[in-house]
Amino acid sequence: MSTKPLLQRVAIGPRQSVPFELDGVACSGFEGDTVLTAVLAQGAVLRHSEFSDAPRAGFCLMGACQDCWMNTADGQRLRACSTLLQAGMRLSTRWPA
Repeated sequence: MSTKPLLQRVAIGPRQSVPFELDGVACSGFEGDTVLTAVLAQGAVLRHSEFSDAPRAGFCLMGACQDCWMNTADGQRLRACSTLLQAGMRLSTRWPA
C-alpha cells in the first residue's frame, strides 16, 4: 500500500466512520464511500493487475471499463467503483495465487 493517498478529501461533513481492512491493515472510510474512494483515500493503488502486477487505480469510475475489480479476503470479486463500503470488509489489492 502506497503511503501517499491518490485521493485527498476536501470536505467530509457529518458522516460515520466505516472500518475496513486493506491487505491486512486496519483502515477507515466514511459512510457513503465507494470501495474505490475509501481505498484510494488510503494510498495510490486500488489493485495490482492480474496479468502484469502493475498498479491500477480504476479508469472510468462508473462501472463500464472493468479496471476496478478487486478481491475480498475470501476471494469474492467486486467492482470497487460501484460497491459501497461496508463495515468489516476485508479487501485485497492483489489477486489470489
